[in-house]
Amino acid sequence: MAVGLRYAHQPMSADPDAEREVDLARWRRAVVALWWLPVAGLVAGAILGVLSSFRGGTNYKASALISLGQPTSPGGALVNGFGTNPRAISLIVSSAAAQDEAAAKADMRAAALRGNVSVAQVGTATGASAARATPLISLTVTGTHSSTTAAAANALATIVVAKTTAPYVGVKIRTFQTTLDSVDVQLQSVKTLLAATQAAETAAKNLDPLQQLVIVSQEDNAETRLGNLIGQQETLQQQLAFSKEVESAEIVVPARSLKASAHSRNASLVVGALIGLILGAIAAVVADGRGLWRTT
Repeated sequence: MAVGLRYAHQPMSADPDAEREVDLARWRRAVVALWWLPVAGLVAGAILGVLSSFRGGTNYKASALISLGQPTSPGGALVNGFGTNPRAISLIVSSAAAQDEAAAKADMRAAALRGNVSVAQVGTATGASAARATPLISLTVTGTHSSTTAAAANALATIVVAKTTAPYVGVKIRTFQTTLDSVDVQLQSVKTLLAATQAAETAAKNLDPLQQLVIVSQEDNAETRLGNLIGQQETLQQQLAFSKEVESAEIVVPARSLKASAHSRNASLVVGALIGLILGAIAAVVADGRGLWRTT
């Protein structure tokens, strides 16, 4: 008895690249044959896009420009802290506590600020100057009402100033101001003493030389004291101005609302036309696949 061996026949797998080329060629023929479907979709999409731009409301944007300042230590070295970190500012203004406080001041719902607050750094220094560059922050709020949008942006900007470098620099400013007030009082006292000494010197022409020498010595001491106090006054005024204008965070430009269209008409037209064209091409491919356009 002969025993035969049967070998299973393995069908060869189809080439996926060839199948893909066939599909693409068929789709291309379908779009060319049913060209009016993509064209109709293009026109209809453009019309719908323009109509949707008319239906959109009007939004407002309000941006406040904030300087974070560059606080320094008593020795003059820069103080590195979260207050000069732009990323920290973003976290502060996006926190629920800050937005609730700003919404209350702006007389609006806190939910209206969720996702509508953005922070961007204005300009970035590079190289050696980056370490001493004062960070500038643009804080922007988007809303549907002009007055509340600007009020919320200014309220958030005030919160940023209050929570960053202002507390530390505020102590320095109060210290400088107190010392300057004391120097001013001493200056006034020395000026009064100097005026009295000069008057006594004028009236002491008939006195003996020893008494005149005492009066002249007192006048010299008063003038020296006056010069020292004036020098202290100038130094304190410069330190006070530096702390207020450079070291401390401040709102450089308050926020004002500007109208911004919720939908750009040109963008809506282009997007609508593109979507309509794609849908028309898909409809042409589907119709060709089902043979709906072929006549019997």
